[in-house]
Amino acid sequence: MRYPREHSELTRTKILKEAASAIRAKGPEGVGVAALMKQAGLTHGGFYAHFASKDDLVAQAIGVMFEEARDRFDRTLAGADPRAALSNYVAFYLSPGHRDARTRGCPVAALSGDMARLEPEARTRFAQGISTLAGWLAEALERHGVAHSQAAGRSMLAELVGALLLSRTVADPAESDAILADSAAAIRTRYQLESAQ
Repeated sequence: MRYPREHSELTRTKILKEAASAIRAKGPEGVGVAALMKQAGLTHGGFYAHFASKDDLVAQAIGVMFEEARDRFDRTLAGADPRAALSNYVAFYLSPGHRDARTRGCPVAALSGDMARLEPEARTRFAQGISTLAGWLAEALERHGVAHSQAAGRSMLAELVGALLLSRTVADPAESDAILADSAAAIRTRYQLESAQ
């Protein structure tokens, strides 16, 4: 039975969203095609109607993760002045909720340790995603009046990701929360975002 093109696209999107969540939670190596398709409510055999290989799926799922990050970023910036938008983004990114939401959180924090073992296409998409995310921050920083906004965007991204990763490695919840709070306060002070909270 042939399905309409819309059905095929919806199915592919469903698989990619399931894959993005599973890859964030288990890493690319921890995700099996059969289990993923079962989780999506589909048969294993249908996988190859949508993807050439597991490597193809991983690369495309990384693209979806960064699209989701862009949607979150856009929602945070929507209608807000640049300073308030940046402050809101820092509050979201360095929150206990984001720290604990590994299946929905930032792809940079979720996958940085896996990149060396992935195929070139996945690494390329990941690098493009990092560059794009740093660029979004740079645009907001430039609108806020920060000099050298490109460098500042890369620096802010590095601090956000580093603080989130470090907070996930600490066993003591109070210490983990303190890492997030201290880093958020330092970023707000550096970029004069305090009064925007």
